[in-house]
Amino acid sequence: MNTTASQTSAALDQALAAAIERYRARHPASAHQLELAAEVLPGGNTRSVLFQTPFPLAMVRGDGCRLWDADGHEYLDALGEFTAGLYGHSAAPIREAIVSALDGGISLSSHTLREVELAREIQQRFPSLELLRFTNSGTEANLLALAAALAHTGRRKVLVFDGAYHGGVLSFGGAAGAVNVPHQWLPAPYNDLEAARAHVQRNGAELAAILVEPMLGAGGCIPGTPEFLQGLRRLADECGALLIFDEVMTSRLALGGRQSQLGIRPDLTTLGKYFGGGLSFGAFGGRREVMQRFDPRRADALGHAGTFNNNVLSMAAGLAGLRRLWTQEAVQALNSRGERLRERCNVVFDARGLALQASGLGSLMTIHPTRRPLRNAADLAGCDRRVRDLLYFALLERGVFIARRGMSALSLPFGDAEVEQFVAALEDALGACRSVLPAAG
Repeated sequence: MNTTASQTSAALDQALAAAIERYRARHPASAHQLELAAEVLPGGNTRSVLFQTPFPLAMVRGDGCRLWDADGHEYLDALGEFTAGLYGHSAAPIREAIVSALDGGISLSSHTLREVELAREIQQRFPSLELLRFTNSGTEANLLALAAALAHTGRRKVLVFDGAYHGGVLSFGGAAGAVNVPHQWLPAPYNDLEAARAHVQRNGAELAAILVEPMLGAGGCIPGTPEFLQGLRRLADECGALLIFDEVMTSRLALGGRQSQLGIRPDLTTLGKYFGGGLSFGAFGGRREVMQRFDPRRADALGHAGTFNNNVLSMAAGLAGLRRLWTQEAVQALNSRGERLRERCNVVFDARGLALQASGLGSLMTIHPTRRPLRNAADLAGCDRRVRDLLYFALLERGVFIARRGMSALSLPFGDAEVEQFVAALEDALGACRSVLPAAG
């Protein structure tokens, strides 16, 4: 490292350390909350993605697209519960539906009426889901979709992609993969059809499924190219594997998900996040002959348990959200705002000559400390994590809450005024940090 680069790196360390100290000073109640939590939870944490050093924020209230922490600070919520908070906080139609459901009893120990209504509502939007089943999360949905694929094909291998995240035990980037379920994984670079084809040529007769996100979500909001995703459909057909689209995040890009935009019909689709109206939810479904294997009237039926699969609160909240809030007009308006925000961010980065970019589709976005074209996880190698951290703390000081990894997911209450607030906070943050941020080459 030359002298100038070394000085810049040292200055970045100093700027980040100063930002963290200001964070400590502004959030004593959150720090105390972690101390209390650590007495009963490992590290004071029960959901790894929420932990951060020196301590995570403790939020106490949300309203619309606003959040308040334990120290009384108000934030523009630009994270949207990592895409699950599509409807914002306590939207009236969802709140009303939950209260109504409570009046009928919570645990009914049986089939209920709303589960059929919600399944039909989802099926109408996703025609590829000829039959579907509910779970409690996107993780469970992906686990069950894989189980269905293995049982249906009688094969054991699964083609996956570097940087993908399909749930807490289905992660293919970073240390999280240490607790992955032990399927026979065949990892390939995302957006690299030739690498996928090479796996199929070598392992096609043993390949049960190709599991793919139409856009890497946790992996950086990197869209899959139409050519790549359409090519995977052909490869699956050629070798008899099932193509599984994980649309837990990308389902929000259109009423019928990313698959409807690309004209691709996967064999199985997994859903989650906002489909429960902000409560726990997951679903998997697809081709009738595959999903019928779960029909309990069959002597050879596959088992699928889950006490809360059809819980009345998620069914009621999910149904209210889809019917009353998540309309075609709402989808188009939210995507438009997201595209505008991402474009505005990139204009700001360009104008300041910074090696930063915002990637994504529609209402999903991640800010990266690099200007190189992004096609897969390898393109993010070498990105300076300190830059992301500094921007996170700088935006937080200015009342904007995003993920520390740079991700944002807009909610329906996030309107034009909020786009302007985000951009103004970003410009101010960049101005304050300008001397230590990487310049575009």
